[in-house]
Amino acid sequence: MADVKIGVAGCAGRMGAALLREVAATAGCVLAGGSEAPNHPAIGRDLGEVAHIGSVSLAVVADSQALFAAADIVLDFTTPRTTVAHAALAADMGTGLVIGTTGLEAPHLSALEAAAERAAIVRAANMSVGVNLLFGVVRQVAAILDSTYDIEIVEMHHRHKTDAPSGTALALGEAAAAGRGVTLEQAAVRGRDGPTGARQAGTIGFAALRGGDVVGDHSVIFAADGERIELTHKASSRQVFSRGAVRAALWLHARQPGLYTMADVLGLA
Repeated sequence: MADVKIGVAGCAGRMGAALLREVAATAGCVLAGGSEAPNHPAIGRDLGEVAHIGSVSLAVVADSQALFAAADIVLDFTTPRTTVAHAALAADMGTGLVIGTTGLEAPHLSALEAAAERAAIVRAANMSVGVNLLFGVVRQVAAILDSTYDIEIVEMHHRHKTDAPSGTALALGEAAAAGRGVTLEQAAVRGRDGPTGARQAGTIGFAALRGGDVVGDHSVIFAADGERIELTHKASSRQVFSRGAVRAALWLHARQPGLYTMADVLGLA
């Protein structure tokens, strides 16, 4: 079989560079190109130089349409607005799309669902295999433990992260809520400040920490009188996300249009 041609949107950021390195290092893949926002200082630079892997004779471009035309699959860890635009391109051009963008809200998700009627798309709050296993464990534990066990979700990321709680933390909250048979909207407490009163039974609390260069730490705490269960995942390298994204791209290649998850990719659905 021919190698899968994979492009990277937002290729000059930390995550984008990690994705470039992963594609270049993975058997069965070939780097098809990389794009950045117009006027980005990386435009015109060699992708290999951006990724610190030596020249690959491909330049960073500002033309997203050209990237989608050159690739079988595009990896997108950009911004909600940019991701929606890329999903529309994927639908128009028949290119597969793997989305790791965080901060997506209901209108963005609706746009992705519409695009997935004509394009094969994988979207995940977190591409790490370990985190996706954690989603399933959290749902199971929440289903077993009753509301005498309070659920708190704590996450920490680097100082540059712009959204909170993280998309992964919210996905963990959704897993816990599903286990309890409620929606996250019904149960979530996304911040506490000042005289909040006693904690309400059945709620799912969130705490977001920011500092240093933390790649991503997530803990789900089930706390009852006399005992506490803590389920934790800590990422020390962005490679766990880039490795999962490339795995998703290889799985997605030649799939029918639809909106898939990492649970589909890993056979956990």
